[in-house]
Amino acid sequence: MRLSRYFLPVLKENPAEAQIVSHRYMLRAGMIKQQQAGIYSWLPLGFKVLRRIEEIVHQEQQRAGHIPLLMPTLQGADLWRESGRYDDYGQEMLRITDRQGREMLYGPTNEEMITDIFRSHVGSYKDLPLTLYHIQWKFRDEMRPRFGVMRGREFLMKDGYNFDIDKDAALHAYNRHMVSYLRTYERMGLTAIPMRADSGPIGGDDTHEFLVLASTGESEVFYDSAVTDLRLGDRAIDYDDRDQVASVCREFTTLYARTDETHKEDLFNQIPEERRKVGRGIEVGQIFYFGTKYSEPMKATVQGPDGAIVPVHMGSHGIGVSRLLGAIIEASHDDKGIIWPEGVTPFHCGIVNLKQGDAEADAACEAIYASLTALGLDPLYDDRDERAGGKFATMDLIGLPWRITVGPRGLKNGVVELTSRRTGVSEEMPPEEAVQRIAKIYAGI
Repeated sequence: MRLSRYFLPVLKENPAEAQIVSHRYMLRAGMIKQQQAGIYSWLPLGFKVLRRIEEIVHQEQQRAGHIPLLMPTLQGADLWRESGRYDDYGQEMLRITDRQGREMLYGPTNEEMITDIFRSHVGSYKDLPLTLYHIQWKFRDEMRPRFGVMRGREFLMKDGYNFDIDKDAALHAYNRHMVSYLRTYERMGLTAIPMRADSGPIGGDDTHEFLVLASTGESEVFYDSAVTDLRLGDRAIDYDDRDQVASVCREFTTLYARTDETHKEDLFNQIPEERRKVGRGIEVGQIFYFGTKYSEPMKATVQGPDGAIVPVHMGSHGIGVSRLLGAIIEASHDDKGIIWPEGVTPFHCGIVNLKQGDAEADAACEAIYASLTALGLDPLYDDRDERAGGKFATMDLIGLPWRITVGPRGLKNGVVELTSRRTGVSEEMPPEEAVQRIAKIYAGI
């Protein structure tokens, strides 16, 4: 993309309404525009990152054997009355009456609807296990929406639902989700710690939240600092191997890590003092096992191996897709702007022409742009007739992880400058080498 043809409405000043870093930089970088309290339009740069995050979520869900579908944003109230949960959400639920007088709601979650889909089409244990998921917009009418996309009223969420014949099978689905989430967050450059949490209105006894440590987090967290060193890395996982999956879960949940709702001071004090940490965290996902909470009242049953009709065991599993943008920025920024991890960056590389209109510089930039594009990469070429300082400021603000700077002086020596946004380190090299270096960086992502 050429910046002269792109829609990137950057702001030079910090917006007064933005209280935290992610909200401030998302507004300044032209990623979002507020339409109403807690409701945003996603402008092109923000939309690109949103789609990159969504694609990673899809890839890791399907790698774990989960099947995508799409459910509507509007749901009938009768399903929620059937589960007994219609009044649990109180004023957070946006209730709607259509022209026929039918009561509806803008879905905050989809346990009831997915259970209705399941019971309409599945009747035998032979069709299990089954995990269905979708990525869809949700609405919860927060009393005090704030912090931009971190606590909005409308948000994009991945929610998945497993159906299993018994508790053991359902707990394997729970573990499978935990491992797939760990890989998902690592691919986004995040350390998201699974913490024992409270289930809230979803229900159930088994639940973990995934939290990214940040001073602006809404949750107080207590943890063993050794948990921050754990990494799934590129190890091969067989999601059908119950023992292997359970072993990974034990590795990531044995060390103490809890939110304030489930914190136990006596257990916390057993950690060596130097590893005993208290901080704040941003919730970016949560997994639940809740047994037959929904399947019993909604009669979601199957015929078991012995012929008996039994309610299925269920769980639900969510990732805050739009919230993740804010969490990534909170975890990865400096005083100049955003620093995108390579896995989610809107453009793979920025190209800055220091002297637009100079024949040699223009030709070199065009060649680099064409080479990167031919390799399947997505560069952003700042071809505007602007001063160099302004171009650098824009690149720093929007946070592309790599920048190739092209100018007449360097070209006389046959080199361009490749700069890492994260470290600030620059290297001079021939243009072809810079292109190959960028290609190699992204080859394994």
